[in-house]
Amino acid sequence: MTVVVGVADMKVSNQASHLLVTHALGSCIGVAVYDPQARVGGLLHYMLPDSSLDPARAAENPYMFADTGIPRLFRECYALGASKARLKVKVAGGGQVLGGEEHFQIGRRNYAALRRIFLRNNVLVDNEEVGGAKPRTMFLDLASGRVWVKVIGQNLVEL
Repeated sequence: MTVVVGVADMKVSNQASHLLVTHALGSCIGVAVYDPQARVGGLLHYMLPDSSLDPARAAENPYMFADTGIPRLFRECYALGASKARLKVKVAGGGQVLGGEEHFQIGRRNYAALRRIFLRNNVLVDNEEVGGAKPRTMFLDLASGRVWVKVIGQNLVEL
């Protein structure tokens, strides 16, 4: 069963029949985590690096921001039995899809925020598909833990 993770959204599951997918990862970042022993995984699609930009919006939707969405992704996976030590972490997005010198450099800032959060929490990224100028679609198969990315105009890339 395909479970769509929207923009500024997150889904966590322990159902092997679930295929989590998120579309339109341009400057946004997709974070997929999977614990192969507990068979628990989750997918987050966040838009902005820092909730201090709009605290009211962050309270309403924490998945919109890296600093509020990433911790929730991990906590919800732990609640279903995942262990930090076993989690496989894959990342996609963080591009500059508007072309040229994007004034706000949201993709780069989103990626930098993720790296800071992971560094502070001793989380290693197992693989990533970031940067560039084309949007991506990211998939997490909960039956196998496989993660792959589809970049428009290119073949699937397994992470």
